[in-house]
Amino acid sequence: MSARTALVLTVGDRAAAGAREDSSGDAIAARLGGLGFGVVRGVVPDEAPAIAAAIVAGAAAHALVVTTGGTGLAPRDVTPQATAAVLDFEVPGLAEAMRADGRRSTPMAALSRGLAGVVGRSLVVNLPGSRNGALESLDAVAPVLDHALETLSGPFDHDTARADGRRDLPTGA
Repeated sequence: MSARTALVLTVGDRAAAGAREDSSGDAIAARLGGLGFGVVRGVVPDEAPAIAAAIVAGAAAHALVVTTGGTGLAPRDVTPQATAAVLDFEVPGLAEAMRADGRRSTPMAALSRGLAGVVGRSLVVNLPGSRNGALESLDAVAPVLDHALETLSGPFDHDTARADGRRDLPTGA
């Protein structure tokens, strides 16, 4: 797995059928490319098993998996459920940051159910399906992506001296 590759996975029935332009996926891929990521693209319908399988496959090959679409309140918006089913653990601060930043532009950002978390050693982030919402959400977490990916790639020994001379305590101490 390369530390600087990302899968941009568009979730949507019409996009998967080729009946709708994937403007959010295009915009996210361009932004990630500008951040130095090699980007691979994928499209799946709004079907939880297909979404979950694509996330797991993407996490096996990429340090970052970014989905766009399926985070709202419509009955077929199942990206958060599919994501939750495969996450090893959530990183709630990222989803909180995306919603908080989005509310500066529109109160509707509070309706996004997108998650962020980890599968293996890969970071998974659900973005909204709208182009502007997706870019705003990505921009909200971009400042911490490098550190998050570095931390996930390991190895990290938290029982070592820190720069300030103090030692981190091992788990359970």
